[in-house]
Amino acid sequence: MDLQVFGETGDFKRPKENAIHCSSEICPKFIADLTYFFCHFLNQMKSKGRRLVLVTGVAGFIGSHLADELIKGGYKVIGVDDLSGGFVANVPEDVEFYEGTITDQTFVEFIFEKGKIDYVYHVAAYAAEGLSHFIRHFNYTNNLIGSVNLINQSVRHEVKCFVFTSSIAVYGPGQTPMTEDITPMPEDPYGVAKYAVELDLEAAKKMFGLDYIIFRPHNVYGSRQNIADRYRNVIGIFMNQVMKDEPMTVFGDGLQTRAFSHIDDVAPVLARCIENRDAYNNTFNVGADTPYSILELADHVAKAFGVETRVKHLQARNEVIHAYSSHDKLRSIFDLPKPQTLEEGISKMATWVKNSGPMMPVTFDNIEIQKNLPPSWSD
Repeated sequence: MDLQVFGETGDFKRPKENAIHCSSEICPKFIADLTYFFCHFLNQMKSKGRRLVLVTGVAGFIGSHLADELIKGGYKVIGVDDLSGGFVANVPEDVEFYEGTITDQTFVEFIFEKGKIDYVYHVAAYAAEGLSHFIRHFNYTNNLIGSVNLINQSVRHEVKCFVFTSSIAVYGPGQTPMTEDITPMPEDPYGVAKYAVELDLEAAKKMFGLDYIIFRPHNVYGSRQNIADRYRNVIGIFMNQVMKDEPMTVFGDGLQTRAFSHIDDVAPVLARCIENRDAYNNTFNVGADTPYSILELADHVAKAFGVETRVKHLQARNEVIHAYSSHDKLRSIFDLPKPQTLEEGISKMATWVKNSGPMMPVTFDNIEIQKNLPPSWSD
């Protein structure tokens, strides 16, 4: 007979009557019902005792890799995503997935009623630092108000730990190498929103006892990244341009520096953190140590695709010139493997991108402020 079981959710489809082939005199409907309830029982037994984790942004780049690592670790994962920048194809098979936005309080309440959630990983965000100046309402609604909705429900449902992916954007300019003891001074609305959530988590800990762990990742790249986003993820933008036989577009002189972090050096650390009590109620930078200029990055991308480096310089935009951080605090708490080199990481991502093919860049439709918008973003 044909019986379909979906993931770990206990969501079953009963077999159709005409799908049962039985030569006995036993009622086919009885056999179908017996099989259904037996499978349901086995599924419930399999899930019993497994800790339940909520991952927001699970159809996105970091969220989907994080879900993979949590499942490997034996956790049961509920995932949510509004699919504004992610893809259903990214969601791991064993995730119980719900489409919706965390800015909707009713939806968030619904998710927390699905089961006793032990841990929350809040990864969902629209992480376009430069664009955030021009989409301020959208930025604060998605990156701040949505986060508050999750924190409220986490307090009400007594979540054991709330893990938040912040950003080194909270530090602002002129504070390199960025260390966790530096007072944040964000200069763009994205960084402001992230820092506001950090402060709110500290307040929730003092008032309600909600444990938290904050990570500040930076320039993470790898497979499943949305290379169609023209406003963020410079490595993905470069690779998409190369595959379309276009020059790589660089704002200003290209001497800005960033430390680019491969997803395989980030997702496993995030997944393990809830098992390390020394990490609780702390903030950590996470990612690569070595900074590279944007021009150096362009050379690495061109090499991975076997082409000559072609760069088109655009008008400089308002951005932090040099951004890289220290990870000494992270190493003092976690046993970290040797990170991948930029050449290794870009080679791995290039293999995935070549198989996926180029994508048509997506334009953000609801720009709120046009003044000083970079010309290349107003096309």
